[in-house]
Amino acid sequence: MRSLTHIFRIFVRMKYSIIVPVYNRPDEVDELLQSLGRQTYKDFEVIIVEDGSTRDCRSVVEKYSGQMDVKYFAKPNSGPGQSRNYGAERATGDMLIVLDSDVVLPDGYMQAVDSEMKQEPAEAFGGPDASHPSFTDVQKAISYSMTSFFTTGGIRGGKHKLDKFYPRSFNMGIRRDIYSQLGGFSKMRFGEDIDFSYRIVEAGYRPRLFPDAWVWHKRRTDFRKFFRQVYNSGIARINLEKRHPGTLKLVHLLPTVFTVGVIILILVSAFGRAMMYYDASNWRSWYWVALLPWLPILLYSLIIFIDSSIRNKSLRVGLLSVPAAFVQLMGYGFGFIESWWKRCVLKQDEFTAFEKNFYS
Repeated sequence: MRSLTHIFRIFVRMKYSIIVPVYNRPDEVDELLQSLGRQTYKDFEVIIVEDGSTRDCRSVVEKYSGQMDVKYFAKPNSGPGQSRNYGAERATGDMLIVLDSDVVLPDGYMQAVDSEMKQEPAEAFGGPDASHPSFTDVQKAISYSMTSFFTTGGIRGGKHKLDKFYPRSFNMGIRRDIYSQLGGFSKMRFGEDIDFSYRIVEAGYRPRLFPDAWVWHKRRTDFRKFFRQVYNSGIARINLEKRHPGTLKLVHLLPTVFTVGVIILILVSAFGRAMMYYDASNWRSWYWVALLPWLPILLYSLIIFIDSSIRNKSLRVGLLSVPAAFVQLMGYGFGFIESWWKRCVLKQDEFTAFEKNFYS
């Protein structure tokens, strides 16, 4: 039987509404709801929006209906951005918190959010993400590649004070009235959370980083899915620049420079190997042409291996972090190059340039 406190909350406007779009991930929703049930701060509602899944999580949500105020909605597939808007329209809280279904919250997450809001109310906020000890070695390696100084510059969710902070949808909060004023998330096929963050800042609001309101983020479970994710991020960067001129920074170009550089080094090495056969009399000279291009690649791989092994206290994770880093940088780089070619050279618009629906 539900407690009197829970019944009372149903009839009172909630302070926080947590919105989670879901697509074919009932197991992840189960873990997320478990972590929400362990929160030390209880004044919140949870809204699960099923985005046209073929494997729904209705029974999972019903399992937690006696532990918290959780609501389940199902709708046709339209992508995470529109699903978040759908959930926001049905939320009752003054502050909306958007989470991805593949996150797990530490017990003090909601308390950290509420403490920050009481100390200095924020119009919008975001928090960092981290790798959980129970994550697979591949997940830990992927998490490292997304947060390391040697891959992304360590700009994703650090504890440094930032002049402008752009929260991401895996862990984002915003006042409900501002959400409504801005029209919520756009219909971008990818990068809709960054677009929303840009619009928040452009409207004159100042999102804050809540360093203690962090989450465990599973990200992708294998390198193929991870490649698709970062490839789409590279595509999104050009689309974001088209929508928000001036937001493309040098740091966004580095993965593409890395990608082109690696390709050039491999081609030079291949040319050297070919010339060892065609110009056998000078094979020693061509041998060095074939060998030397691999040295910067091997040096970078060694740096990743050592740093990740130390941070994760695992040689296996360190080893897996090497391909994860290359997937992260080159996947993004290839997506960026394709998007640049289609949007800037061929002058195609955002939706005809990429016919594939990223979400269904």
